[in-house]
Formats: sequence, C-alpha cells, structure tokens
Amino acid sequence: MAKQKKSLKQSTKSDLITYAMLAVAFVFVEVMTLTGNASNKFMGLLVPLCYYSILAVSLNLVVGILGDLSLGHAGFMCIGAYASAFFSVGFKDTITQDWLRFLIALLLGGLLAGFFGFLIGIPVLRLKGDYLAIVTLAFGEIIKNIVNLLYVGVDSQGVHVVLANSESFQIEEEGRVLINGALGITGTPRDSNFIIGFALLVITVFVSLNLINSRTGRAVMSIRDNRIAAESVGINVTKYKLIVFSVSAFFAGIAGVLYAHNLSSLTATTKNFGYNMSIMILVFVVLGGIGSTRGSIIAAVILTALPEVLRELNDYRMLIYAIVLILLMLANNNEKLNAYKEKISITNLFKNKKAGNTLDKEANS
Repeated sequence: MAKQKKSLKQSTKSDLITYAMLAVAFVFVEVMTLTGNASNKFMGLLVPLCYYSILAVSLNLVVGILGDLSLGHAGFMCIGAYASAFFSVGFKDTITQDWLRFLIALLLGGLLAGFFGFLIGIPVLRLKGDYLAIVTLAFGEIIKNIVNLLYVGVDSQGVHVVLANSESFQIEEEGRVLINGALGITGTPRDSNFIIGFALLVITVFVSLNLINSRTGRAVMSIRDNRIAAESVGINVTKYKLIVFSVSAFFAGIAGVLYAHNLSSLTATTKNFGYNMSIMILVFVVLGGIGSTRGSIIAAVILTALPEVLRELNDYRMLIYAIVLILLMLANNNEKLNAYKEKISITNLFKNKKAGNTLDKEANS
C-alpha cells in the first residue's frame, strides 16, 4: 500500500512537470508574438508543432503503454483530415459561423477515426509484433489509396460518388466537386490556429495521462508486461486493447482535422498520409522514450522544427538531421547517461530535498 501511494505521488509530480512544461511553452510563444519577435517561419511552425505532438502522444498510448507496434497512425490522421475537410467545404455556405463549423468538423473527424480504429482493432489486435505492424501499415496505405480514387460532387441531381477514374465522374456545370480524386479537396477554410491547436494538445495530454494513471491504464500495462498473467486474473485483454486503440485513433483524427484546416488544399500523398508519416510519428515516440508522454512532445517539437531551422544549409540539412537522430538514439540507449539524467531529474531533486530536510529535522531534535 505504501509503495502504491509512493508510486502515485511520483506519477502526480511527473504529470505536473508535463503541464508546467506546456504552460511555459505557451507563455513563451505568446510573449514572442506580442513583442513582435516571432518570425513568419516561427509562426508557420506553431500549428504543425501542435498536431505532430498530438500524433506522438496518441501513438505513445499504443506503442508505449499497450506495447503493440502500430504503423497505421497516418491512416487515422487521413480519415480525420478528409472527413472534416469534406464537411467544412460542403457546409461552408450553410454554417456561416466558423467556430461552430470547425467544432462539428473536429468532432466528426475524431469520432470517425476512432470508429475506424475500433473496427480495425477487432481483428488486428489479435496479432502481435511484426505481424501487427505489417497489417496496420497496410491499413494506412489502403486508406490513402482509396481517398486518391474517390470522387464526390454535388449538383441538382444530388450527391455523386465515384470510386474509379475522372472520366466516369460527371456532374452538372452548376454543381460542385468536393473530392477530386488525387487532386484532393480544395477550398478548406483555414480555421486552425495556435490557440486551438495548443488547447487540443492539452486535452490530449490530459486524457492520455489520466488514462495511464487510471485502473484501465494499469490493466493495459499489465497486459503489456505479461498477457497470460493478465488473462489469468480475469482482465479482458481484447476490451482494454480496443479502448486504447480507439482513443489513440480518435486523437490521430483530431490531429488530422488540425492539419486539414491549416491548409487551403488537401491531398493524400506518401509524404503526408503514407508510411513515411507513420514511421516519422513512431520516431517521435521512440526518440522521446517509449512510454513517456513528455518525451514524445519534446521529440515531436525538436524533430519538426529541426529541418526548418537547418533549411538555410540546403543540401546538408538532411545529413545533419540524420546525424542528430543517430546521436540522440545512442544517448537514449546509454545506461550511464540515463542514470545521470534520472539522478538530476526534477522529481528526484524534490525527493532529495525532502530527504535532506527530514535529516536536518532529526539532527536538530
């Protein structure tokens, strides 16, 4: 019981440090903006930093907490992005209030991605290891290719949906094309901004940390550590896996909504919704420390901003980016360095200070 209380206090301190880090980052951005010291490049990175951080935190639930290797996160992001962009473009003239239209699009994108996460999770989560990674990777590629073949238009005859080529897709001249195959969706209202993105990031972190520290989170971690032992004490493995997978997909869809509404046109390519994106999100999680919510955010911020900072170096920026990745991975796997980081961590500093005060009191008495 005492060990459980001690562990709870440590997790609470760690969570407070994460929230404090987010608060400091928000204040820093606001000060930079209000004082006029923020460049156009800096301002342009703010929303991407938010949705990449959301993607990293949500994938960390599956990879770090559940212990399964998923490479289909970009597919859920694609579902959220296209569903929300389709709604916003289709109802741009009907729902004139931007905040209401964006809120509905946000819920639609997140819930649809979460629903697909639930459907895919039922058969897929029975697999393990490399098999699970391959199937989820295939799911992401299937989603990307389907939206590239999808044509949707509206005219006086109703809604026209074609899953083929542009030659068989015909609508009246007065009609509107909402999804134009590989050309994607154009005219999406740019409703995303840093305040909204940061608020959604805080919500994602709050839900993630509370899920990890809850009874459900402890059950999920027990499944990760020893599935057979978890089943032997009556834990429903399929149920808890589906919960984590669905929540993770939901927030990936939310990130997709932010992504879609930060651009005026949306297309599904290998770079933004293919395996490259899924692997990049996985790199954020691994580099930040598997299972660490705070580390996932830090890694997402560093690796998103680094290519832009090095853009002036032109041909050498990706070489430097790769070297930095290698060095950070080596540093994360160095036992001595990890022990030193643990020694100087803020949580341990508080612990050592408290122990020192206790010894002083005993000495004085």
